[in-house]
Amino acid sequence: MSEDSERHRFKMAKRKALQDARLAEKTVSAKGLLMVHTGAGKGKSTAAFGLALRALGHGWRIGVVQFGKGQWMSGERKMLEALGAEKVAWHTLGEGFTWETQDRARDEAAARRAWEKALALMAEPDLRLLILDELNIALRYEHLPLDEVIAALVARRPDLHIVVTGRNAKPELIAIADLVTEMTPVKHHFAAGVKAQEGIEF
Repeated sequence: MSEDSERHRFKMAKRKALQDARLAEKTVSAKGLLMVHTGAGKGKSTAAFGLALRALGHGWRIGVVQFGKGQWMSGERKMLEALGAEKVAWHTLGEGFTWETQDRARDEAAARRAWEKALALMAEPDLRLLILDELNIALRYEHLPLDEVIAALVARRPDLHIVVTGRNAKPELIAIADLVTEMTPVKHHFAAGVKAQEGIEF
């Protein structure tokens, strides 16, 4: 064995021992997680739907409630429903983004409808994963009472996984989450004048 190979083997053996020790410290085998995807970068909803695809691959029943987004058919919805329509409960209950509607009362009513649907799905015992897409936006603009949402998320079933997406996640939501990822923009084609494209943005 060459010196480089031996050095690499020794380094990886030390790394494996460290990883094994860290894994041995973990005592919780299963827990419903509250995950938050936030930040100004692209990919928050995309990451959530990637997780939905993984869950569907394991036979889970999943739910999606979209806040704010209008009634347009996305590629994610088409694909997930095609793969397992009986396993996917998808509800797009917004009327478009708040800068499009320009009507606070309508925005609040739409957010309330979406939240009531989310609560109904949370109560279904066979639902394993629930994505609350753009809920952060509804909370940012105070279309829903933050305290009510936080209380319901804290009181969720212990085996239910929930993903919340959208920019500007509230500190109170971050505090109760199990996992928080902030998407940081480095470069975006929109700045160069490229419009949203089918298959990339929707």
